[in-house]
Amino acid sequence: MARTNKKVSMRLRRLITLSVVAALLIGAVSVFGLPRMISDQVAQLPESIQNIADQVTPEPVTIFNPPQYSIDDASSLWVVVNKQRQISPLRYKPENLVFPAFPNPQVQNPFNLRLRSEAALATESLAAAMAEAGEGTLILNSGFRTYKTQKALYDRTKAARGLAVAEKLSARPGHSEHQLGLAADFSVQGQGCVIMVCFGKTAGGKWLAENAYKHGFIIRYQKGYRSITGFQYEPWHFRYVGIELATEMRTRGIKTLEEFWELESAPDYATPAG
Repeated sequence: MARTNKKVSMRLRRLITLSVVAALLIGAVSVFGLPRMISDQVAQLPESIQNIADQVTPEPVTIFNPPQYSIDDASSLWVVVNKQRQISPLRYKPENLVFPAFPNPQVQNPFNLRLRSEAALATESLAAAMAEAGEGTLILNSGFRTYKTQKALYDRTKAARGLAVAEKLSARPGHSEHQLGLAADFSVQGQGCVIMVCFGKTAGGKWLAENAYKHGFIIRYQKGYRSITGFQYEPWHFRYVGIELATEMRTRGIKTLEEFWELESAPDYATPAG
């Protein structure tokens, strides 16, 4: 019994000693910080552990901000141009027109066309994504047009096919998105249907319809919306509005700029042809 009491007493003394040492260590850490050996080991932790906080930090959420751009200013990415809303000033020309930097410009930009810099960069991104997906080589068939070029195109169509057809198929000068430098007519190498309705049924046309919004483009003239946009279905005609707006329209299932901004439909021009 005495021996048992002696063992208990020794254990008790050890516990008291350990408690005192622990208290002293805690006090030392609070006053002097971690011992050098421990701090050095912490500093040498693997980078993957040190960056855990960065890895789990969520990415910032992009919130759609309607007042960001004007829908009236010709230089705005969100400007709405249709048969009821002409470009102002009438002979507007963007200042930042550039040639898209395609890997093979002779094939992908055969007419040496320019776009506004934002639209050009987005076209490069779209072309790269299409190639990476194995869906073909993107070709730019039409880009920026001056007021004068649009007038010549409209007049040529009117002379060849009559006023009624020209009003349906070709925008009047001052009413074309191409004058903004934000509209692009696309095709895909070897898939045919260039500037034709059947482009929407090609593999490339289908891929663009599903993926162009990720790069800031929308199909401006959707099928079945002529009474709103004023133009027939044009699956080749893409309008750059930026990823933010294109994604918002896609998410909400809205097909036209007129509907998105709650504007009046524009099936016809405000004034008769002169």
